[in-house]
Amino acid sequence: MFQGIFRSSTIPVLEQVVQFTQARHEVLSGNVANLGTPGYQARDLSVAEFQARLRDAIEARLQTPPALPPGSTAISPGEKASGRSDPVADVAKDPRSILFHDQSDNAAELQVTEMVKNQMQHNMAMAIMASQFRLLQAVVSERG
Repeated sequence: MFQGIFRSSTIPVLEQVVQFTQARHEVLSGNVANLGTPGYQARDLSVAEFQARLRDAIEARLQTPPALPPGSTAISPGEKASGRSDPVADVAKDPRSILFHDQSDNAAELQVTEMVKNQMQHNMAMAIMASQFRLLQAVVSERG
């Protein structure tokens, strides 16, 4: 029951955004820590690649039929009995394919700017997620 409620909300998408921004913050902070290292090449996680994967996962999730109610065992012909995984949960399964090495300038200003933008995205996702949880709590407790 609760899986269906969470799956129908934006919480799984927000969870992926939070996980991505946390991973990206670690990479960017490593760049700042190595600014003075001779020959160090700055690294980053591709925001565009992550957004493309997330968009594809959301579209795939919207195209899958809704989950059956609890206790239902009806399986359509040709459908496997094993449950399908949520495409949104698989967005960042292999972060190595998102990671790339930056061949451009390794300036402190650029790295700090990217860290600030990343932190703002993280804070926004957390604020929206907290709002979603408050709405769910109000619905469950019937205070809506």
